Amino acid sequence: MANKERIDGKCLCGAVQITATPQLKHLGACHCTTCRTWGGGPFFAVDCGTEIEIKGQKDIQVYNSSDWAERGFCKSCGTHLFYRLKESGQYIVSAGIYIEKTFEFDHQVFIDEKPEYYEFSNQTQNMTGPEVFAKYSGN
Repeated sequence: MANKERIDGKCLCGAVQITATPQLKHLGACHCTTCRTWGGGPFFAVDCGTEIEIKGQKDIQVYNSSDWAERGFCKSCGTHLFYRLKESGQYIVSAGIYIEKTFEFDHQVFIDEKPEYYEFSNQTQNMTGPEVFAKYSGN
């Protein structure tokens, strides 16, 4: 996949469709407690920035999951669609909705919250929760 290529994805039932232009072709895994509770494991996601097109807005339920982010899922089938950063409006979209695309798995965040019962073989950039907040809060 070339950088800046528009990609189309949809939830399991097709009620919600998301077209986006990912910032990079990279995929990350978040191991924070909230992501793991939300989906039963790490959240594999792609940074899609702020310019995305969503069809089926009426079928999206948004949950205010923290002071800094909210999560969207399909009301009909429950597919985890995205988390959105409140301050910037940036969408981090579930890689799973983009069935036809290949991404490079290159980073993991909240690695300090990852349980010991799984491990990935990929060499990735790993950041702890405090490192994530320091990098993206401008401190």
